[in-house]
Amino acid sequence: MPEVVGDLRKMRSELSEPVNYVLPVGDQLVDMNALIGREISFQFTGDIHCVSCGRKTGKSFNQGHCFPCFRSLASCDSCIIKPEQCHHAEGTCREPAWAEDNCMQPHVVYLANSSGLKVGITRQSQIPTRWIDQGAVQAIPLFQVSQRYYSGLLEDGLKQYLNDKTDWRRMLKSQPEQVDMVSERERVLALANGLVSGIRSRFGDEAVSALLPEPVVLNYPVTTYPDKVKAHNFDKTAEVSGVLQGIKGQYLILNSGVLNIRKFGGYRVRVQY
Repeated sequence: MPEVVGDLRKMRSELSEPVNYVLPVGDQLVDMNALIGREISFQFTGDIHCVSCGRKTGKSFNQGHCFPCFRSLASCDSCIIKPEQCHHAEGTCREPAWAEDNCMQPHVVYLANSSGLKVGITRQSQIPTRWIDQGAVQAIPLFQVSQRYYSGLLEDGLKQYLNDKTDWRRMLKSQPEQVDMVSERERVLALANGLVSGIRSRFGDEAVSALLPEPVVLNYPVTTYPDKVKAHNFDKTAEVSGVLQGIKGQYLILNSGVLNIRKFGGYRVRVQY
């Protein structure tokens, strides 16, 4: 039985029919689509290495960081979750140079259908990866903005009309009902008129522009969805095994439960398949 040992990283994905996944384990890449229908086991060795600095840590913070990195890195700051509270805009950013490369870049505000219709934001360069990571089955862009802060203002304003969270358990149980994404985009664009005008009056007309591409449909390599979602946790059970029945978002769907790969970034594991 093949075996690889190394630190986990989030799965790499490619938009294809269906979505294609590979799992980085140390310096090895495992073709996960090829393992659908096969037995696979993960054995956590007890070691965790920070996904940023590589130091050994007894506890993981924010999907694989040691505590010092969690406290110091801009990528772990609260404004990543709440970009409308951008610290760069306030002059209090932890790492202004990092923000220039990551936050002060074009972002897209979009609609996605994952566990239902939601609004979200991502760097333009992260499309369609962000949609795949959320397990969206449909997605359509709404706006392009010149920096993350403006996308956060739009998303925050649209929360009064739309959900901004994915119910991961519902997402993993089945395919959501299909939505007319073009009609929904037209509805939301009309609702956002006041928000857009406000941002343009503050930051200039070039700060935000509407996008009108065709919607994207995403299909995942899943043969069986679970009736009840049980999440595996390496912090409680060091060994996880089962038949791989599918992959959606950053989750492996096993007949014994689901495993969120991204949550356990930096965990050293022995993978047998």
